[in-house]
Amino acid sequence: MIALIAVAAYNSARNNPATAVAGQQMPLDGRVDGVAPGAVIRGPDISGLSAQEQADRLFNRIMLLANEGKTDSVMFFAPMALSAYQMLSPLNADQRYDMGRIAEVAGVLPMAKAQSDSILALNPTHLLGLVLGARVASLEKDAAALKLLENRIISAHAAETAKRLPEYDRHSADITSALADARRSAGGTR
Repeated sequence: MIALIAVAAYNSARNNPATAVAGQQMPLDGRVDGVAPGAVIRGPDISGLSAQEQADRLFNRIMLLANEGKTDSVMFFAPMALSAYQMLSPLNADQRYDMGRIAEVAGVLPMAKAQSDSILALNPTHLLGLVLGARVASLEKDAAALKLLENRIISAHAAETAKRLPEYDRHSADITSALADARRSAGGTR
């Protein structure tokens, strides 16, 4: 009798995965969290936003997903975000940094490095180019490049920060973190 009940419960859950959610009470109408079974759930409509606003939203979503460790979701949204940034051409340093960070968290390190190199080709002391380059060098386990980039971050930080560029404000947490890492490394505590 118990085996028969188990088989029936298994078949029911297999045929309707929404009923298999652990600890969730199924309403009589079959809805889960107010959504009918089989309903298509859509994200917010961003078609009315400018290309830059769309790219920014995708960047923010990907960084949030990456911080939460949701790699599969990062990999889903990364191609859309990279395409959005490519449509903004020509890219400024802030956009290149965003594109490079997306490539970095998606595991496309050559693209991330290319964005860092492009930023630094226009301004060899731009903090975002240095920070992105250091992140890529760390992931590639290139200790020599990492040390060089970290030394450049320390050397450039005061003068670059004095410029009060908007992208420095937008990515201040990344810059602060990279500077702290560079100083720890220079002090031999890394």
